[in-house]
Amino acid sequence: MTATTAPALTRRALNRTLLGRQLLLERVDRRSSDVVEHLVGLQAQVPIDPYVALWTRIHAFDPLELSGILEARRAVRTGYLRGTLHLVTARDMLAHYPIVADIGARSWKSSPFGKQLAGVDIDAVVAAARAALEERPRTTSELGAALAPRWPDREPSALAYAARYLLPLVQIPPRGLWGRTGLPTNTTAEAWLGAPMDEHASIEDLLLRYLAAFGPATIGDMRTWSWLTGLREVVDRLRPRLRTFRDETGRELFDIQQGTLVDEDTPAPIRFLPQYDNVFLSHEDRSRILSPNITIAELTWRGGVLVDGFVGAAWRIARERARARMTVTRYVTVDAAQQAAIEEEAVRLLAFLAADADGREIVFADA
Repeated sequence: MTATTAPALTRRALNRTLLGRQLLLERVDRRSSDVVEHLVGLQAQVPIDPYVALWTRIHAFDPLELSGILEARRAVRTGYLRGTLHLVTARDMLAHYPIVADIGARSWKSSPFGKQLAGVDIDAVVAAARAALEERPRTTSELGAALAPRWPDREPSALAYAARYLLPLVQIPPRGLWGRTGLPTNTTAEAWLGAPMDEHASIEDLLLRYLAAFGPATIGDMRTWSWLTGLREVVDRLRPRLRTFRDETGRELFDIQQGTLVDEDTPAPIRFLPQYDNVFLSHEDRSRILSPNITIAELTWRGGVLVDGFVGAAWRIARERARARMTVTRYVTVDAAQQAAIEEEAVRLLAFLAADADGREIVFADA
């Protein structure tokens, strides 16, 4: 079946299908680890973000459960897709790092740190960094200080960042735990998890996981989500196992055979998302999730709010002493029922994130 003869899916059908696969149409009763694996990891640059992502997807979510799997080493915070920090299960870390390692290697070559170490034996730097980090977990500055005596004419930060780009590092607790904090402190995944990388890592399996959680999708969407290259050849190998659709512009979409499609008229609830949720970062064409009058740039340092299934508002919490204020900025017109639902969800999220506040306030504004 060619792209021109494949069934067509409207923008709203793609939206509702994405929401269904992302567990955003109805909260589920599932363990944190199951949802993290289903979503192929959670963005985690901001430590609180994975907790918001799961709070909005899991019924009666317990943040201490997520903290618990981090402390038990069944999940880790690590550089992953797009070279950005994610929270993933230990199983996925070991299975996928051999695939995503190429992202770090390519990024290293174009980074300012790579240029600062021109002429240095990088393999030797990486080996020394691994030894230092497996001796004991270290911060970036501590790692740089440990490597500096061997390369005294080079910037310690550049030496440390070679490890950040080229080794499978994980951030250890208490960083990322609920209600706690700590400097980003790293060791290698093998040392922390006590297991080797998967020798049979499969990029085909990784793309099938993506389609199950984000599809139907184009090859460009897969590339945007992962930053992996050579995906057209991978999809060609997978094609006999996939079904195809086309979007309203005629682009070819791929999907797993058993992927459920959701009717475009399915009601979509109000949902608050963290500022770096993969649901609006994992497609080349973000029109299936963003309202036309809001851009990703407007979500910088703010979370998104789904209104009728699309990101149509943004939220942010500011703390001042013992008080917490949430500001919700609307980019689309909402009716009375939608406004009431936004207010209800905002109250719940603010209570979740600022339970210790003596006073909580919600303010609304229009863009």
